[in-house]
Amino acid sequence: MTTERFGIIKFRGNEVTVIGPDLKPGQAAPEFTVQGLDWAMFNGLAGTHGKVRILAAVPSLDTEVCDRETRRFNLEAAALGKDIAILVISTDLPFAQKRWCGSSGVDQVTVLSDHLTGEFGMRYGVLIKETRILRRAVFVVNRGGKITYAAYMPALGEEPNYAEVLAAAEGLLGAGCAYIE
Repeated sequence: MTTERFGIIKFRGNEVTVIGPDLKPGQAAPEFTVQGLDWAMFNGLAGTHGKVRILAAVPSLDTEVCDRETRRFNLEAAALGKDIAILVISTDLPFAQKRWCGSSGVDQVTVLSDHLTGEFGMRYGVLIKETRILRRAVFVVNRGGKITYAAYMPALGEEPNYAEVLAAAEGLLGAGCAYIE
């Protein structure tokens, strides 16, 4: 049974329903299947196995805040190195995401679509039922598949605390290839 929660966030001034539970540090990160820019199905955790992951849920790349957030993570990705995978997930269609990435020069993060199934949104507690867009949130998942950082933005237009997110991810790199439990 899917959890539905009403009144924890607003869309255009109206209370909306969020599907799924809020996840917390220490919990196992749920596996999820989304679509890549080529429309192929992608398993988010299995496809980034052995890496530290930053998972950023955004409402739409075609909005000012999501654009800014994704560009910021793209800039940071180059400095973080190949042991960290940054996945930016929205419900935008893959061809719209591909167009946006090309016109924005975003090539260091993996942009994925949850449009088809909403599986990521439901498992991570970010799918807004009324609009089928994602509520803004960021998760850091360690190499062993546990959530070490989770932040749900109280408003769709609020950006994450980048310094906290990056510090949480960078702090996991010191373990090298070992899996942190």
